[in-house]
Amino acid sequence: MAVGPGTLPEFFPVPGIKIGIASAGIKKPGRKDLVVFELAPETRVAGIFTQNQFCAAPVVLSRRHLAETAPRYLLINTGNANAGTGKQGMADAERCCQALAGKAGASASEVLPFSTGVIGEPLPVDKIVNAMGDLLADTREDRWAEAASGIMTTDTRPKGASVQLEVDGHTVTISGISKGAGMIRPNMATMLGFIATDARIEPGLLQALASELGEKSFNRITIDSDTSTNDACMLMATGQYSGPEITAESPQLSRLKDALRQVYLDLAHAIVRDGEGATKFVTIDVTGAGNQGEALDVAYTVAHSPLVKTALFASDPNWGRILAAVGRAGVPELDLDAVEIYLGDVCLVRNGGRAEDYSEQRGQAVMDREEITIAINLNRGAVRETVWTCDFSHEYVTINAEYRT
Repeated sequence: MAVGPGTLPEFFPVPGIKIGIASAGIKKPGRKDLVVFELAPETRVAGIFTQNQFCAAPVVLSRRHLAETAPRYLLINTGNANAGTGKQGMADAERCCQALAGKAGASASEVLPFSTGVIGEPLPVDKIVNAMGDLLADTREDRWAEAASGIMTTDTRPKGASVQLEVDGHTVTISGISKGAGMIRPNMATMLGFIATDARIEPGLLQALASELGEKSFNRITIDSDTSTNDACMLMATGQYSGPEITAESPQLSRLKDALRQVYLDLAHAIVRDGEGATKFVTIDVTGAGNQGEALDVAYTVAHSPLVKTALFASDPNWGRILAAVGRAGVPELDLDAVEIYLGDVCLVRNGGRAEDYSEQRGQAVMDREEITIAINLNRGAVRETVWTCDFSHEYVTINAEYRT
């Protein structure tokens, strides 16, 4: 199950990015489970990573390599997370980097490794190393769609976004892919994202964009409140377009940032739409908060409530569950009479109780939709935050109960 059509866009190849795909048979024989991004020299890379303290070996190594030198290759495997694997896991990640670097004529520190899959199992390094030749043999600019499929785990469909825009007479390309369907509440879920542009972006600005855009997209989605050990989202700028370098003072920055923001949001929303067992795409919009913390506390308390999420699956307008979640979100001195809660355009709660004009029929009409907005106005300030989530279905339990079988 998934929400919406989920068709991939027409991908615009990003000059300076070549992609290779191969099968190492990590979990299933014949499955395309290895992806490599080959970056043109002088490509700048920035990223955000999981805050889970049990972060995977490839996360530790990618952070280290990113701090040491300019990356030339991104190596991604699915089927095994290489997390919870101790010193051996680090040695395995290092060996993968060394093997790729040896084949490509690069240094191991120029390779950023990424892994996704089952936690706690040894990485089958020999299988990955043996597939390196095939991985590098046919790298091309036009393999974004294949890469989107190659990084999937429990995803039911590949996820991607791609745009082109004119900036002062220069064509700028942005393309990206993401994966994730469960263990999703990024703190930067099993989530990976890779976004590339051919714009030339000043390094400090690139990291600022990666952090800001990631915070308002991937860090605002949740499937099940579980932060993965392997989360990472990388932003690459190859500088291959014909325009000038973009800095924080550049007039071109606004248009580029808007386009990047849309790609980030599309990729993040695609994860929610493909949440494990999802049948609803739910926007939780909190307004009138006194500060960002309380806005997010309210949004996530509603988003993570099993009672709210199961009511969504049943298309049951049981608004009392939403009210109860808002009430336990920990907002200090909350004026209950001031709080308003809406389901779509239907007011559920006003003046401390059920809205006078609410009817079960109107609530049901909204709950029957695939895409639903729960809007909560705290009426105590000017801060607004939005979080995206999905429902909990029988299939979510089945998928996660049988994940290793």
